[in-house]
Amino acid sequence: MRVFLPRVPSEDFLRILREQTDSRVEIVPGPDLPEVADYEWLVEGVPTSEQLDASPRLRGVIVPWAGIPPRTAELLRSRPEFVLHNLHHNAAPSAELAMALLLAAARRIVPVDRALRSGDWTPGRVTEGDWLLEGRTAVILGYGAIGRRIARMCRAFGMSVIGVRRQDVGGDDEFASEIVGVARLASVLPRAQVLFVTLPLTPETEGLLGAEEISLLPARALLVNVGRGPILEESPLYEALRSGRIGAAGLDVWYRYPRGENDPRNTLPAECPFHELENVVLSPHRAGSTCETEQLRAEALAELLSAAVCGEAVPGAVDLSRGY
Repeated sequence: MRVFLPRVPSEDFLRILREQTDSRVEIVPGPDLPEVADYEWLVEGVPTSEQLDASPRLRGVIVPWAGIPPRTAELLRSRPEFVLHNLHHNAAPSAELAMALLLAAARRIVPVDRALRSGDWTPGRVTEGDWLLEGRTAVILGYGAIGRRIARMCRAFGMSVIGVRRQDVGGDDEFASEIVGVARLASVLPRAQVLFVTLPLTPETEGLLGAEEISLLPARALLVNVGRGPILEESPLYEALRSGRIGAAGLDVWYRYPRGENDPRNTLPAECPFHELENVVLSPHRAGSTCETEQLRAEALAELLSAAVCGEAVPGAVDLSRGY
């Protein structure tokens, strides 16, 4: 089975991939199309029509990260003969950063640190805005690979957990005392003393949490978003944080991103001035990024390709009708 990677990965990535993939898999790194274009899988986040059309043996596309770019989804919808998969190698680092953001928001780590660097101890003597997590109820909106890891961590902190999934399968598991479908979201938001958002951005999830849904949260709830910014409507979220309706938030995903080489140092992440709020911890969309990320990505890709060549169920299948 031949696999084409147009974006040439690092030598370490290729080494791990080849060491951990079934020996019947041939890895063909790009950037140019192979002279004999007979690859069965294309590993590319934003494939071109040329890459899709070049090989008559092509079975499917693997997006080498979590989430599907809209342009890729649109292109693949017009080519139903191909399957689409993505990788969930980022589950552990994303869950860890989600908990880091929660702890930083709940205990005012950033403003207290900033004050003490100038010799000011007074913020540390004020308990207003410091919340205990033990005994709280966490609602995890997006109870998948990342959400379940967050749930396990929440339980270790003495919290109870409600998981919210696409479909209402009912019941519970070892980490969540309840698992409900997204159709029941309005009934669980009033119990969400802590709300985690880990959903992908799709037509169904964009704007899922607007002013009405935010108003259902308990007063002074804590919120963490490591999914996508537009799942929460920007202005209602800002107003809830500015007014203290939401006690504090840790946000890793945003509404505005740098567009060019000169923008990374000159781009605020939203139209609303979240950066002026002391009760918000800002993070530049880095939940899945650690020193080990590329190793995890290579290992996840190796697992997927080995399953494919062995005729087993291939992980990370994407339902294009839903966008994830």
